[in-house]
Amino acid sequence: MRFCFIIEARYRNESMPMVVVDQLLQWGHEVDLLEPDKTVTCLTDLTTQGFDAYVLKTVSDGPGLSILEAAEAVGIPTINNSRSIHLVRDKAIATAVVQAHGLPIPLTYFVAHPRLLTQIPEEYYPLVVKPTNGSSCRGIYRVDSPADLATLEIAEANTSFFLAQRYVENTGFDIKLYVAGAEVYAVAKRSPLHPEVEVDKRPIPLSPELRKLALHIGKIFGLDIYGLDVVETSHGSVVVDINDFPSGSLAICDGIVDPPVIAHRPNTSRQHILGGGS
Repeated sequence: MRFCFIIEARYRNESMPMVVVDQLLQWGHEVDLLEPDKTVTCLTDLTTQGFDAYVLKTVSDGPGLSILEAAEAVGIPTINNSRSIHLVRDKAIATAVVQAHGLPIPLTYFVAHPRLLTQIPEEYYPLVVKPTNGSSCRGIYRVDSPADLATLEIAEANTSFFLAQRYVENTGFDIKLYVAGAEVYAVAKRSPLHPEVEVDKRPIPLSPELRKLALHIGKIFGLDIYGLDVVETSHGSVVVDINDFPSGSLAICDGIVDPPVIAHRPNTSRQHILGGGS
């Protein structure tokens, strides 16, 4: 089968998604890399280029999503589908969807500009402030009290909208759940809010609770390949982030995550590629 991976320059030399590309090549598939910030893309002949599926691995505001949507619009399978990607890449929407389904997530405010943080009641502090279009744990700030707002400097203040979430006490490290189809794997990783806590990024046992939570998230959003960040609290697991096609290089490279949704073997059918979810 023939795949088109839409990637950006920052991912070209990283293990993810290149390790998946290498695995597909070893299985006998063909893979083309499309870098939309380096080359023009002819939309006129999308249907005649012979791709069985398009796969997107780009940053939230990159041009790749437009190309993926164009391919989807003319009937070419995509991983993930564009609606699912939109839902999780806008963290305000993702938060509302998770909340509406009764899943554990911190109390959250939408904040158009950091100056509006003064309107959040003091009893909801500490706050975790992050861009609605953020990724890779960048631009995350902890604000312990309203007094800290006077000295808070947010680099993304004029280029992003924000979420302000009530900080929940936890174990001090994050659990990253990597999901491909029905396969779920858990990895412990350092929290951007607790850099002082030493954590070796490593696989950990997956509890039935976490597996159920991860698969429920995928069903809600219609995702094929995705990840979610979870923290363990005294009241159970709490979801703090969701992303499409996570940069799970450790999980992939160490053979923890097999990408069965993309292609499990050379004779994989198109239906299996999509995992029945797109």
